[in-house]
Amino acid sequence: MPRLAANLTMMFTEWSFLDRFAAAADADFDAVEFLFPYEYPAAEIAGRLQRHGLKQVLFNLPPGHWAAGERGLAALPERRDEFCASVATALSYAQDLGVERLHLMSGLADRANAAALAAYRDAVSFACAAAAKHQITIVIEPINGRDMPGYFLNSFDFAVEIIRDIGAPNLKLQYDIYHRQILHGDVMKSLEALMPLIGHVQIAAVPLRHEPFSGELDDGRVLGHLDALDYGGYVGLEYRPAKGTLAGLSWRDRLKSAQPGS
Repeated sequence: MPRLAANLTMMFTEWSFLDRFAAAADADFDAVEFLFPYEYPAAEIAGRLQRHGLKQVLFNLPPGHWAAGERGLAALPERRDEFCASVATALSYAQDLGVERLHLMSGLADRANAAALAAYRDAVSFACAAAAKHQITIVIEPINGRDMPGYFLNSFDFAVEIIRDIGAPNLKLQYDIYHRQILHGDVMKSLEALMPLIGHVQIAAVPLRHEPFSGELDDGRVLGHLDALDYGGYVGLEYRPAKGTLAGLSWRDRLKSAQPGS
């Protein structure tokens, strides 16, 4: 059975952010992820993780002005200095929180724009070089245009091209099953083909982004396939509970019962 990490940006929103760590631990999670930690001192979050026996497996680099609609800085050549500063900020938090992987968001830009493409490649290379000094992996995630219109990195094929062209050993693919199904489909075969490049997996049911087992995919079979492929990382639960976080967690029992030998 894959190791599961509760996404505290989308789950446990019935609690204030800092109280979500305790709520996740009480719900038998031992790992968490979230989008951004930067509104809180790293020491405050680290204390919550330690107090509740949780491992932080992922968060994102600063995205720019999120509330104003910005979704990353990497593909924005005019924001180069701000991007470089954001890498330093993220790495500082990652070291304090014991995080081994960071998600680098591309931003909203036209992939046909040569300046945006050059800026993105340069930004990813810069982040990988900086992160390598701390044994931290950078992951990049294709995101579908229905959820995030205009997002620069909107293709798994393009993400793979970037990873292979840059060739940094600490650059990996963040494979979100929800985004993959919407963008391209062919989840099972693509997991097999891309497993050597995958650094993190996330899941939500398609199309409404609720709990696994509530959408069009056989999520139990998909998660079982990760086991068959010897995926050793965490699966981030980046879904929006349909009727409350705790009420929706019964899907985990269904997943356990679907495992061989259960």
